[in-house]
Amino acid sequence: MTERERQIMDLLLQNPMLSQEEIANSLGISRSSVGVHLMNLSKEGYILGRGYVLAELTEKYVVGIGAANIDLMGRSGRPLVAADSNPGQIGMSVGGVTHNICENAARLGLPVRLITAVGDDIYADKIRKECIDANIDTSNFLVVPGFASSTYLSIHDNRGEMALALSDMRVLQELSTDFLKTKDKLLRNAGAIVMDTGLPKAILDYVSQTYGDTVPVFVDPVSTTYSEKLLGDLSHYHTFKPNVQEIEVLSGRKADTQENMIRACRILLDRGLSRVIVSRGQHGSIYMDQNGTLLHAKTKPLEQFANATGAGDAFMSGMLYGTLKGLDTEDMLRFATAMSWLAIQHERTINPTITEKSVWDTVDAVKFQVEKITI
Repeated sequence: MTERERQIMDLLLQNPMLSQEEIANSLGISRSSVGVHLMNLSKEGYILGRGYVLAELTEKYVVGIGAANIDLMGRSGRPLVAADSNPGQIGMSVGGVTHNICENAARLGLPVRLITAVGDDIYADKIRKECIDANIDTSNFLVVPGFASSTYLSIHDNRGEMALALSDMRVLQELSTDFLKTKDKLLRNAGAIVMDTGLPKAILDYVSQTYGDTVPVFVDPVSTTYSEKLLGDLSHYHTFKPNVQEIEVLSGRKADTQENMIRACRILLDRGLSRVIVSRGQHGSIYMDQNGTLLHAKTKPLEQFANATGAGDAFMSGMLYGTLKGLDTEDMLRFATAMSWLAIQHERTINPTITEKSVWDTVDAVKFQVEKITI
């Protein structure tokens, strides 16, 4: 699908009864061009029959709201020397928690729409291009003139350990509830919404309270500092995926043992959350929900791995997949665990070889165990 076709699809998602003339006027193109694009969309199966019935409305799609960054990483070839120029390597990629979750989900074949804020710079062009290449819809980006796109800069020593990092996420604070109100139909018809806590608290509250009673709202707490935005009533949220440190902040108690972790999970459920999955690295994850289901999903530790950075994002996309596909809880956890297991085996944050089939093949081959916990 071309960028122009995505723009037309976004307009039709808001109002499937638009005429060709109305579409042309909205996009500033000719009516004949609109006709050609609509014909292509029909041939490709995005439009079904008369009245521009959208194929995507017959299938569940994911809407991501949150960060899409340019990640700049420098690694020194020798031990770092402060206040000096250090020879090394510098790489650039597109990242951001919500973006990463969305790209993993798109690689699994899920329809994905990303709402984020970008500047009017060359970084925005790169973010948009890589999203389109990964089959993520970019027609709902907010472009903020005069701002730099979100950028994360990290410096690593010759062993790969991070020595210093800077992040500039100011543009993300320009997302507003007024902007999201223009995306009401898109959000209301979503199969799931996923956010990260880099967003302003007002956005997190608005989305969860407006849509959370009918659309599952997933949130990655991101960090102990950002987790504080999720304190209080959680009755409009569906799924959290904190790590051990983050659930301690969210619950206000230690989670240093499995028993204490379960108690911390229960505190979040008592505040209205539907389910919580605590990631514990090589020790797997602990799952607990409002139905009383309590499970330990085990992973298979690897002696060596390439990059653990994207494991949590991949796991969350596996949970989204399992939810939209209606998997039972144990199969969903096996699938999500396989996602994170495959993620850490590639040097990139997002493993580009991941597909729906490759993950299921990994589930079958590795046979990840999911055990009930009795208390």
